[in-house]
Parts: sequence; C-alpha cells; structure tokens
Amino acid sequence: MKHELIHGGDWNGFREKYGQLPLDFSSNISPFGVPTGVQAALRDAAAQADRYPDPLCRELRAALSDHEGVPAEHILCGNGAAELIFRAVLARRPRHALVTAPSFAEYETALQTVGCTVEHAELKAENNFAIGKDFLHAITPETDMVFLCEPNNPTGVTTDPTLLTQILERCRGTGTLLVLDECFGDFLDAPEAHTRKGDLGQFPNLLLLKAFTKLYAMAGVRLGYALCADTWFLEQMRRAGQPWDVSALAQAAGMAALRETDYVQRVREVIASERAWLMQQLAGLGLRAIPGEANYLLFQSPCPLMGPLERQGILLRNCGNYAGLDDTWYRTAVRTRTDNQRLVEALREVLQ
Repeated sequence: MKHELIHGGDWNGFREKYGQLPLDFSSNISPFGVPTGVQAALRDAAAQADRYPDPLCRELRAALSDHEGVPAEHILCGNGAAELIFRAVLARRPRHALVTAPSFAEYETALQTVGCTVEHAELKAENNFAIGKDFLHAITPETDMVFLCEPNNPTGVTTDPTLLTQILERCRGTGTLLVLDECFGDFLDAPEAHTRKGDLGQFPNLLLLKAFTKLYAMAGVRLGYALCADTWFLEQMRRAGQPWDVSALAQAAGMAALRETDYVQRVREVIASERAWLMQQLAGLGLRAIPGEANYLLFQSPCPLMGPLERQGILLRNCGNYAGLDDTWYRTAVRTRTDNQRLVEALREVLQ
C-alpha cells in the first residue's frame, strides 16, 4: 500500500530512496538537535516505563503553569499539537468552520472527520499572504470554529495585532471557537508581545495551541499542550481522546525542556540572524521570498527544485498541496549558517 504524506520531514522515505539521510530543510525544527538535558531525562524516565503515565500530566502541567503564567487547570497536554487539533474538533463537532488558505493542513483534515463544511479565506500573494479586514466579515453566527496559525505555516506571516483583537471580539460575539496555533510563536522577534495567552480570561472561546516540537527539536517525542480558560471545554477535549496519550517519557522530556533556557536563547538568536541572511540570499538569487517571521521562509521558484536538490542530498518542502498555493512555491527551514550556505549554493547551481 502506498501512503501519501502531506507534510515535510520524510527523512526515512529519502533514506529508502537515496541510501542516506538528507540535509532536511523540509521540517522546521531547531537545527541544534535535542537538548542534552532532555536526552538525559528521556534516559532516566526509561527505567520507570513499566508504569502507566499520569493521564492528567499533573507535574508537567504545574511546570507549564509556571512557565506560561496561566493556571494549571487551563492547560491540557497532548500527543503533539496535531492531536490536540483533532481533540478540539471532536469536542466541538462544528458544522461550519473557517480556515485560511494557505495554512497548516491538519486543521481541515480534522474538520473533515466530523463532516464539517470548511470555508477558505484565501490569502493573496500580492499582499504577502497577510490576513486582511475582510476576514472579519467571513466570521458569521454560523461559523462554529476558526483556525488561525500565528505565525502562519507555510508563510511565516503574523496577523496585525489590532486586527487579531478584532477577530477575537468578533468570534466572541458570534459564539465561535477561535483556535490560535502558536506553535511557531517562540521564533518571533518578540514572542511575548504577540502571544494571546493574556487574553484567555477575557475570551473563554479562545484556545491556544503550543508544542515542544519545533523549539526543542522534540518532533519524535510528540508533546504539545492547549491553553484555554473554559475548563469545561478542556475536559471535553480530554474525554475526546485516549487516556494515556502523553507517555511518561514525553512528560519527563517536557519538564526537562522547560529548564533549557540557555538552549532556547541560542536557538532564537541564531534563527533571527540566519532568517535575515537567508532572506537576503534568496532575493539575490532572483527568487521571490515572503518576509516571514518564524524559522522558515516561503519562496517561489521559476523552475522545479525538488528532484535537483534531492540529488544533492537536500530535502525541501514543495507547497503545491497547500490550499491556495501551487507547485512553484517552496518552504525552507532556517538552519545554521553552514547548512544555509549549502542550500544557497545548491539553489544557485539549479537556477543558473
């Protein structure tokens, strides 16, 4: 049976095809690997793997409460943010939902599992895929759920803060659940100025999604969490999934990751510097690149890139399967200078 994969990061498929691991620009993960403290926590936790994990993630939620500055009862942990997307949809069971195009595919995939009608708010390339005020008019009393990715994936673009506040108020007025995916928020230049966790008390219809996947390079651990002041809804989300979805190893890894402050500072500094450098290099190659704010950049190429780059050992993300984009659009992760230079040289060879 052949499986169609809709996301990047298929390193194993690359290895099966080429007999080696790629330099992976297709997934937006910290280029510094799993922090040593997290690795140690995983090793130590393995000795207690004969016990069932805490289904309520009490210690991890307490640590997250301190880290995020929100009550522990407003936190639900899950097997990655993707699982929490499905839990939210199963708990709400919306009939009509609104998503942007392009955006992360799992929103629509989850909505389709409950037979929801999905409306796309198309973002325009000429506006650098930024959300405009017309988005407000698309939210009606019939809209049960809205998904927004902040910053958006694959564009890396954030919504104007004033407009985002208006969207929050509009959703509150229409009784719409607004799901804000902040999984890439830590890569913004000023993440604390953009996050909406301070609005949770004012907007009980607001659900925030966060994850350890990207910042801490813990994609294989599978650990995310949701923040919401509506504890009844969080309980419905908890009941919508399996009881032991967050393993004991993942819980231990999460608590260890929250102590990795030096690692986080290093990642954020390097990504901020390299993002600007890589943006400049892409423009120098004559490519149109969207000025993203996260640890990835969306750009357009006049010629196919996947095959030529793969043959040079580089894995890129073609965005042709994103709603609102075609095969001329690509997303690249921002990595270290050495890695980024290799990508630029490979692109130059293909484009010449």
